[in-house]
Amino acid sequence: MDLVTLAASLFCTVLVGLAAFQVALAAGAPLGRYAWGGSHVVLPTRLRVGSVVAIVIYAVFAAVVLADAGMVALGLPEPVIGVLTWVIAGYLAIGTIMNAASRSRAERVVMTPVSTLLCAASVVVALG
Repeated sequence: MDLVTLAASLFCTVLVGLAAFQVALAAGAPLGRYAWGGSHVVLPTRLRVGSVVAIVIYAVFAAVVLADAGMVALGLPEPVIGVLTWVIAGYLAIGTIMNAASRSRAERVVMTPVSTLLCAASVVVALG
């Protein structure tokens, strides 16, 4: 397995874990201190909806990164897929900064490394 395939596989594996986490949050699990700024133990309705939207975004991110790694076909031109992967990497870099700056210690400690790993994996795919 080459590095790009490994990075894309790792990226998607982490996203599956995050999607499960977001499902739990949307269902009312008391894990809110790890997400959305950490100011709620159980998320209010608007943030639960945000968790559902995040799952959809994760699916789009996974499809794009897998397409850039040559593991699936999306039917988009390769240059478009490449640009989208860089956009995802930039989004994740911003997310890493935001997680690192969170008022919630739990979010900083858990989500900053997760978003850093996702960002790094997406950059490896984008460079590949």
